Amino acid sequence: MSAFVLRHIQGISYYSCRAFDELPGLRHGFSTRLGEGSLNLGYTSWDSDERVSGNRQRFLSALQLHEANLVTLHQIHSNCVHIIKDMPGRWNQPEGDALVTQVEGIALAVQTADCLPVLIADPERKVVAAVHSGWRGTLGRLGATTIEEMQRVYGSDSAQLLVAVGPGIRACCYEVGPDVAEAFEQKYPQCCLSRPMPGRKEKYLLDLPKALEAQFETAGIRSQNRFDLGICTRCNRHEFFSYRAEGPLSGRMMAVIARMRPGAD
Repeated sequence: MSAFVLRHIQGISYYSCRAFDELPGLRHGFSTRLGEGSLNLGYTSWDSDERVSGNRQRFLSALQLHEANLVTLHQIHSNCVHIIKDMPGRWNQPEGDALVTQVEGIALAVQTADCLPVLIADPERKVVAAVHSGWRGTLGRLGATTIEEMQRVYGSDSAQLLVAVGPGIRACCYEVGPDVAEAFEQKYPQCCLSRPMPGRKEKYLLDLPKALEAQFETAGIRSQNRFDLGICTRCNRHEFFSYRAEGPLSGRMMAVIARMRPGAD
C-alpha cells in the first residue's frame, strides 16, 4: 500500500500521508494544480488576488482548516526557521523557509513549484513544522535545522518524529551547473547526489530528495517514519505546477499542516 493517498474533496485534489492521517487532531495536505479550474495558491503577477484568496479558502476548507489561521512566509531560499509560540495577531510574513508551532489552530504553509515541501509531526509533543527546501535550503541543511529547533524549543525526540516529503523536482529532471553539483558533493560526500546529464556538457542532474534523506538519517529520524511521495513536478505538469517547465507563468502549490482541537469541524 502506498504511504500517500490522492484525495478529492469539495472539487479539490490533494495528497495526504497515511501516517499523518492517523494522528488525532492533525490535518495536512499537499495541493495539486487540480481543482475547479487551475488551483493556483500563490499571489503571482498573472493571477488576481481575489481568485488566489478564494483558492486558498477552498483548499483549507477541503482540509477542514477553514477555522484555522493560515501562516505563510516570504520565502528566500534560506535556512531560517520561525517558531510560533502564540496565536499571531497580524502576521507580517517574515523572511524564512520553515515554520514550527505547538499552538492549535495555526495552519503552517509553504509554497512550492519544484522545490521540495516537507511536513514534520511530533506525535508526543504535539509539534508540527512545514519546510520549503529548494537547492539552497537543502544545501544549508534546512530540514535538519528545523528538527534541531523542534528539539531545542520543545524537547522533541527525533526517533518519534514523522516526516513527509511532497511533490517536487526529482533527479530525472533537476538540471544544475557544475558549481551547484560540486557544492552538494562536498556537503554530502558519501551520497553521490549528482551525475552528468547525457548530451548536455557541463550540466548535471541533482537528487535533492536523496540529500534530504541523508539529513533525516543524520538527525535520527527512523526509516519507517520517513515518507516520500516520489513524484516529479516537472514530469507531471498536468497535475503539478513546475517553474522549470513553465517559467514565470507557473502557479504555486501549498503544503499545509496544523493541529486542531480534537472534535473541531
